[in-house]
Amino acid sequence: MTPEVSPGRARASLVVLSLTAFAFITTELLPIGLLTLIAPDLDRSRSQVGLLVSGYAVVVVLASVPLTRLTHRIPRRRLLGVTMVLFAAANAVAALASTYAVLAGARLVTALTQALFWSVASATVTGPFPVAVRGRVVALFSTGAALAPVLGVPLGTWLGQQAGWRASFAVLAGVGLATAAAVVVLIPTYPPAAGGAARGTAPDARRFAMLLVATALGVTGFLTLQTYVTPFLLDVSGFTAAALAPLLFVSGAAGVAGTIAVARTLDAHPIASLVAPLSIGTASLLGLYALGALEPATVCLLAGVGFAYAAFATAVQNRMLQLAPGSTDLASAGVSTAFNAGIATGSLLGGALLPGPGPQLLALVGGLLTLAALGVLAVDARRAPAPPVPAARPAAGREGDETTAAAR
Repeated sequence: MTPEVSPGRARASLVVLSLTAFAFITTELLPIGLLTLIAPDLDRSRSQVGLLVSGYAVVVVLASVPLTRLTHRIPRRRLLGVTMVLFAAANAVAALASTYAVLAGARLVTALTQALFWSVASATVTGPFPVAVRGRVVALFSTGAALAPVLGVPLGTWLGQQAGWRASFAVLAGVGLATAAAVVVLIPTYPPAAGGAARGTAPDARRFAMLLVATALGVTGFLTLQTYVTPFLLDVSGFTAAALAPLLFVSGAAGVAGTIAVARTLDAHPIASLVAPLSIGTASLLGLYALGALEPATVCLLAGVGFAYAAFATAVQNRMLQLAPGSTDLASAGVSTAFNAGIATGSLLGGALLPGPGPQLLALVGGLLTLAALGVLAVDARRAPAPPVPAARPAAGREGDETTAAAR
């Protein structure tokens, strides 16, 4: 039985968890913006610093399912509060790191906290809302993740350029403490199995497996280029270092637009909400390979990549809540594993190609991988129709009306 949660508490939980997602994605991607600062300071190559992203993702891949099973009985408020305290501590260690090994160790701990967060966040944030509006709730929650590239990474990059890269991690440690306090105060607590989104609304193990394959392929394609987008912009497009932060802002702003745009279609057209972003992303990546030396074209195509990646990530989370064949926490852990397998593989692939063929080829390889993901989803769409969207069934009386309004 789903415990009753007031509309105000549901909205507060949505805002807090969206901000928490912002902090995690900023932390995960920050080395991309600080790549050219961390490498010389710690006497490492750009490819080695890129491993801070791929290594982070590998930890999430390996830890998501085991940690979810280990903590499945812990109330969400307690679990998320402790997770954010550890997140803050790990970023503080990163800020003080004097060697590459210490920084990598701090990133490992942060990755463990992220593995836990993404395994439980979707079900926690959507549980208090009616089924028929959960797509919009997922999109609102994903806005925090989408804002990380548009605000978090560019601001972290700018701060690193002004005050040193360690200052960026110190700020994230403070953000972690603030969100930990907000989680403890505002997140409702109840046994995980009692949450309203504890089970998928249209369970289908085969289609869920295809979603995982498409997710891993698509994310690998995007991250093959995005992990090393700063060398691409500097070496292929010819932008100056001062232009990096504004360009990352453009990509991130497009990501926010993508999240907002896909919110309109998630509930009614879940498969199209996956296929359309992948199509845009594929065209943009292949366009960067062909036109990356032209600065105006690069700006537009970089925006296309940001738009597509954020919209695709949001659509995957929503689709998981529908197709989960069992517990949505475990299904979310599976999606997180697929997502971060893509991040790690893309980062490693990009790092292997960067010293030889160079950054331009990364766009071509990325585009071919997202095209393969598009093929998987096309096969899925042709083999079976999308499940019908359940009608909204709000609780009786004004409380139900207000809960529905909370998702708007």
